[in-house]
Amino acid sequence: MFKKFTNGCVRVVNRWLPDAFLFAVILSIVVYVAGMFATKLGPIDMLVAWANDKGFWSLLSFSMQMALVLVLGSACASAKPFKKALRFLAGLCHNNFQAIIVTTFVSTICCWLNWGFGLVIGALLAKEVVRRVPTVDYPLLIASAYSGFVIWHAGLSGSIPLDLAAGKVFGEVTYQAAISQTIFHPVNIIMCLVILIGMPLINYAMHPDKAHTITIDPVLLQDEEEKVYKIETPADKIEHSKILWGILTVAGFVYIVYYFVKGGTLGLNIVNFIFMFLGIALHGDLRRYVDAIVQAASGAAGVLLQFPFYAGIMGMMITQNEAGVSLAGVISNFFVGISNNTTFPLLSFLSAGIVNFFVPSGGGQWAVQGPIMMPAGQALGIDAGRTAMAVAWGDQWTNMIQPFWALPALGIAKLSARDVMGYLVVILIFVGLVACAGFLVWGLL
Repeated sequence: MFKKFTNGCVRVVNRWLPDAFLFAVILSIVVYVAGMFATKLGPIDMLVAWANDKGFWSLLSFSMQMALVLVLGSACASAKPFKKALRFLAGLCHNNFQAIIVTTFVSTICCWLNWGFGLVIGALLAKEVVRRVPTVDYPLLIASAYSGFVIWHAGLSGSIPLDLAAGKVFGEVTYQAAISQTIFHPVNIIMCLVILIGMPLINYAMHPDKAHTITIDPVLLQDEEEKVYKIETPADKIEHSKILWGILTVAGFVYIVYYFVKGGTLGLNIVNFIFMFLGIALHGDLRRYVDAIVQAASGAAGVLLQFPFYAGIMGMMITQNEAGVSLAGVISNFFVGISNNTTFPLLSFLSAGIVNFFVPSGGGQWAVQGPIMMPAGQALGIDAGRTAMAVAWGDQWTNMIQPFWALPALGIAKLSARDVMGYLVVILIFVGLVACAGFLVWGLL
């Protein structure tokens, strides 16, 4: 029965889900029309909200960060020492069961520690695992690698709980909750553990039978022959200079150590910085590293093309009329209006899941929903940590069926969104059930 349901999801997605770029275009049209109905703004006003600097171009910095996550991670992975480390982990896998279990488990742990690191490591590990276990279903393996991302906002790099720990002002009120009330709250930890243990087994249970398994041609996974460089001219000697390589490598790692000694935390910038200088160090040659970057850069095309469209969607979701009404606010206020003390966190989770589908940035969602959910939760006597985590869980939940975050992993794997989304629908349902039960229990404590 379970396999029939999974196969049905895969067939529906393969038949109906368009290319990720067209998906973003369709979402843009839907939000454009819905935004006019919700805010009563005119078509030109909504068009401006989509295309102006607060819309279409508002994620330029973030888009560059995400493109670098993909390119620097891929370039780092192409270095021989890094390949050996991935091969060690992949060496634990000798059959389809182990391939799915190890990939899901490692990805989930890494995403809980840091979402940017987890996104890259999961996809790179999956590509190495499939070399060892060529009989595994490749789209399911990549879906398993990405599925770990479903608990990132409940982990150590979760932007909402970390922001709340420092104190967040909405209106004239400062809301604050220690991480012991958010990330390390017993209910949050239990929900993460249930997913960490249960999700690998569910992923394997979805593995199709041999007749329907989609494998990848081993030829496509072969390493390219190592390029042989001729050092004949002074320019060649400079490009392959160990002195320049050494100075740059030492400078990068000195800063990394200094950053953490001074109490710095893992964010996208420092993760990319680490991947860059780790890649430079492992390649052992600046010219070789430049070539690795060139080879990896083609995979960033999806990020560069689609992220501006999602920024435009966010712009339309949060644009307000003269009365301060926005489409995102209308959705959030609807769920607030039907909530009570027990159901408020659960309904906040569901509303955040819906809003995240259109505003897939964790920071963007917090800016949209925080000013609505936090005062409403306080008025119902609900502690700030529980309300914030409900929004955080909703934000990470629907990432499973939102191509926005999957693009880096898909770029590394050379797959499209429709290849993996059928499996991720099942993960969406599983995590949704876990979160709903968890927030109901949290509300009764």
